[in-house]
Amino acid sequence: MKYNFINKVFFLLIFGCYGSFSYSQGYWQQEVAYKMDIDFNVENHQFTGKQNLKYVNNSPDTLNKVFYHLYFNAFQPGSMMDTRSRTIEDPDSRVGDRISKLDETEIGFQKIKTLTQDGSQLRYNIEGTVLEVELAKPILPGSETIFDMEFEGQVPIQIRRSGRNNKEGIDYSMAQWYPKMAEYDERGWHAHPYIAREFYAPWGDFEVNLTIDKDYIVAASGILQNPNEIGYGYEDAGVKVKRKDKNLTWKFKAENVHDFVWAADPDYTHTTAMVEGGPELHFFYQKGNKTEAWEDLPDLAVKSFEYIEENFGEYPYPHYSIIQGGDGGMEYPMATLITGERNLRSLLGVTVHEGLHSWYQGLLATNESYLAWMDEGFTTYATAETLKNVLAEPNRTQSGNYRSYVYLAKSGKEEPLSTHSDHFNTNMAYGIASYNKGAVALAQMNYLIGEATTAKALKKYYYQWRFKHPDANDWIRVFEKESGLELDWYLDYWVNTTHTIDYSVDAVVEESGNTVVTLKREDMMPMPMDVYVTFKDGSKKIYYAPLSIMRGEKENDTELERILLPDWSWTHRYYQFTIEGPISNISTIEIDESGYMADINRENNKWDN
Repeated sequence: MKYNFINKVFFLLIFGCYGSFSYSQGYWQQEVAYKMDIDFNVENHQFTGKQNLKYVNNSPDTLNKVFYHLYFNAFQPGSMMDTRSRTIEDPDSRVGDRISKLDETEIGFQKIKTLTQDGSQLRYNIEGTVLEVELAKPILPGSETIFDMEFEGQVPIQIRRSGRNNKEGIDYSMAQWYPKMAEYDERGWHAHPYIAREFYAPWGDFEVNLTIDKDYIVAASGILQNPNEIGYGYEDAGVKVKRKDKNLTWKFKAENVHDFVWAADPDYTHTTAMVEGGPELHFFYQKGNKTEAWEDLPDLAVKSFEYIEENFGEYPYPHYSIIQGGDGGMEYPMATLITGERNLRSLLGVTVHEGLHSWYQGLLATNESYLAWMDEGFTTYATAETLKNVLAEPNRTQSGNYRSYVYLAKSGKEEPLSTHSDHFNTNMAYGIASYNKGAVALAQMNYLIGEATTAKALKKYYYQWRFKHPDANDWIRVFEKESGLELDWYLDYWVNTTHTIDYSVDAVVEESGNTVVTLKREDMMPMPMDVYVTFKDGSKKIYYAPLSIMRGEKENDTELERILLPDWSWTHRYYQFTIEGPISNISTIEIDESGYMADINRENNKWDN
């Protein structure tokens, strides 16, 4: 879909009104508008900035304080990120003890020089990566205020996401680089210290004017406003022209986003590719340095965006930039930083994954600190589906996510998905839970409500909740309405506990010429039962036992005959049903032949005659 202001207004009028019927009663969200002028010195890796921030309080609460994130302060010896990395059982190898060894020229910092509210000087305190501000006057419900700030910063050696001189030679990867207003929602302020994990911020607009050495090419969120003024045209892919001034000012604008990232390097090659109907894809990388795969990436990226838009919803912005930088892959609005020295499959994989974050968290902006599984997990699920189709690999499935989840469940180190992302005891538990168990949370919906219904519900969830901050209840309600089933029990078990699924074919006996099958719930989590019965004549039927607390049954979206059985109550560990005819007629009886149910022990799922 080509994005323009008419489309934006149309969307807000039509989908905004439509979606409001699905939002939680009294839903609101805060609003910001940043204007920043940045003067960047590439000699000492420091910068000064002026920030004008309009803050709109759409909450029903009176605010007497505000909080900003100062993320670069994490890159100092003794910081919370440093200490956490040196004391956790399995530290991230990218961080390790590297922060503790930084000297004064290598650390990161953000310092506040002045801060006013509507012209009045403010009192504030900096505690690590959080700026605590006492307001000169309260911000009343429905009112707005203006904060003006002068600040300075130093870019740290690249360790985690942000920084200078990453391992592939990119000069500046500028993520989480400016004083950023924390989010305030129905749970209050979310001024979490930066430990290295997830982010959460209010929606708004950004105007960023970046003055930097003339030899640098800048890639960023948003749209470049002055290509002719700086002598560099995005339409002239990769063409640099002679510039007269020592420094140039790059002017970017990004609307209706919740963050702003940029990167800069004098050796960037810039190419573009157009997805039919938009967006325009931009690629920034260092040509010839183990980056040959970037030449083949644009065509595959276009195919990927086309599949994603068709299956998960339209991308609403006109641009998306894939930028070599950072320390792996990390998503930001309208852009991503990825390491680029990869083979084509790896490069496409990280591009698709980070691109899909524009849907899950970029537009469905969940609170990643508590709901990383809705961000990373849904993205991981959609990545597998996208790559399967783009690479024409029909056998590629979600099986890897299931295997990783089962490994975690059996490891003794699993923690509930509801755990704050910074507070997992191990990086392994966080990673597998958020990415793999989160993906299974969505994949398992194919089992609970059916594949067709899951696809419809996922798309409806996107259109009802994009440009908002949905939570797990908002997600599950869309799936309940689409399926007509009650699914709150699923969240209770899958998100808030570490109970696992294990069902078995406990016994098969013949009684009065018929076959009586006994199923057993071996573990704690209840599920409905799809039991596939294959007969000796080659025919097959599904015997389906809904779970009583679902208050209904899914549609049969298979071509097989399905026998609807009485509900199974979660309090009962055993369940019996009868198959007409003797045992000798039956070849196999198997629970969940589809593999969508996350049974941790599939060895007891099948009975062979």
